[in-house]
Amino acid sequence: MRAVCCSSLTNDNKRSINQLNEEEPFMTLTAQQIINNPFLNKGTAFTKAERDRYGLNGVLPPAVQTLDQQVAQAYAQYSQKPSALEKRIFLMDIFNHNHVLFYALFGQHVAEFMPIVYDPTIADTIENYSALFIDPQNATYLSIEDQDHIEDALKASADGRDIRLIVVTDAEGILGIGDWGTQGVDIAVGKLMVYTAAAGIDPSQVLPVVLDAGTNNESLLNDDLYLGLRKQRVYGDEYHAFVDKFVDTARTLFPKLYLHFEDFGRSNAADILDQYKDQLTTFNDDIQGTGIIVLAGILGALNISKQKMTDQVYMSFGAGTAGAGITQRIYEEFLQQGMSEDEARKHFYLVDKQGLLFDDMADLTPQQRPFARSRSEFANADELTSLAAAVKAVHPTILVGTSTVPGTFTEEVVTEMAAHTDRPIIFPLSNPTKLAEAKAEDLIKWTDGRALVATGIPAADVEYKGVTYAIGQANNALVYPGLGLGTIAATSKLLTDGMISAAAHSLGGIVDPDQAGAAVLPPVKQLAKFSQTVANAVAQEALDEGLNEDPITDAKQAVADAKWEPEYKELNI
Repeated sequence: MRAVCCSSLTNDNKRSINQLNEEEPFMTLTAQQIINNPFLNKGTAFTKAERDRYGLNGVLPPAVQTLDQQVAQAYAQYSQKPSALEKRIFLMDIFNHNHVLFYALFGQHVAEFMPIVYDPTIADTIENYSALFIDPQNATYLSIEDQDHIEDALKASADGRDIRLIVVTDAEGILGIGDWGTQGVDIAVGKLMVYTAAAGIDPSQVLPVVLDAGTNNESLLNDDLYLGLRKQRVYGDEYHAFVDKFVDTARTLFPKLYLHFEDFGRSNAADILDQYKDQLTTFNDDIQGTGIIVLAGILGALNISKQKMTDQVYMSFGAGTAGAGITQRIYEEFLQQGMSEDEARKHFYLVDKQGLLFDDMADLTPQQRPFARSRSEFANADELTSLAAAVKAVHPTILVGTSTVPGTFTEEVVTEMAAHTDRPIIFPLSNPTKLAEAKAEDLIKWTDGRALVATGIPAADVEYKGVTYAIGQANNALVYPGLGLGTIAATSKLLTDGMISAAAHSLGGIVDPDQAGAAVLPPVKQLAKFSQTVANAVAQEALDEGLNEDPITDAKQAVADAKWEPEYKELNI
């Protein structure tokens, strides 16, 4: 286990400072610089020796606390906050001042903090980002109108740190709330917090980035407080040249980079992933991450129902970036299980706002087209303009919702589906809560306890006819942190379909199929444990595929060596 206190100084600077400290009794950083650096600050946990050495006496209260005492104190303060938004603001203040304390606190309360640090509360902070802005949180804000400073901005934000992981967004498709311009940077910040809390990615090696190409959100353009670029969003060649310049600069500055694309809009997300996935280690959570966790949930459900994957009929309600990406991932699993491409496609149906998607529709995206059906398959094709009509015609065994249209998995839809399959697999994934297609308790009730359910937001257990049904959360956080750690630890030069499949199968095999009411996915409260499981599986697959750039023979040891722990170490700068 690697547990180092991080410095934002370069190795050369560290060496020169250490030499000066040995030769002359003076400091190179002031007390204020130390306590205002979240990578160095320990607050009241600075030891007496450190206070003497770095001039911290009198700058802090005289008592020396342990990290455990600080965590207990901070949690008590957190518990007094009256709303989820205020709790998140409080946690972000700790993060801005002391990374070790933040992650130690987060690690002790993962299940409780996940909906505060990330979804759904992060949606509130994104919508109010400009009004609430206090600290840039080591983020990089890149503007399409100031591309000459991309390299300078990345260097300044990295500040000499060895960056291994960037989460970048253009914020056009934030969660289920749409286009939020520069304010969407908070999604990158939050995502990286989960990477570290769940998998132990070193926080000194990560960087959140927002690509500001404008916004089509009129409320932002008309807001005097809005901190982003005030222009309509740019598309086409000019936009792609901006993305390309960022990627080329980032990979040059940070040659061991794992690049995570987050919440890009429907018109660009898949194209960008397809462009880069065979060139560098890159990942799109909306397309690939959601697909992995849905696949893991389906595998868990099939472990419970004792059914075969290749016997399933899959319907996606919502055929945007997430819906089409998930469908592609499940389709690839059919192929991996030995089915031909043509035969596998017969098992998939996409339903969007216009109803069931047919191959003669002019507005199909490249990601939708492979799964669009022929009208000749249905006698009443022109009537299949709603989810209810599509379910009645197709009889799906799996129904996944990414529509962001609340309440659309109605009792009519669900009972019709359940009439044609013993164990319907139903995943209403849209988030935040107000956008979910259905409530877990209704799905259990309407199917008389037969539905195998996962939701996109945390859901309480459901009591029905004497059985407690645990509801799995199809939370990408169960997958992407471990996927990232395993890939980085293995020094993999690419992220392949084999590595993604290994991640899904490592989670899907964890459920207890013999327990009544068992969840189809493991609980978020054991996030750190399962992130390790995923990381080990992914790293091993990378080694098996010969993708490691460094000589590594033991995948598990490589993962253990790469993992960071939130512990205070003696300050030595």
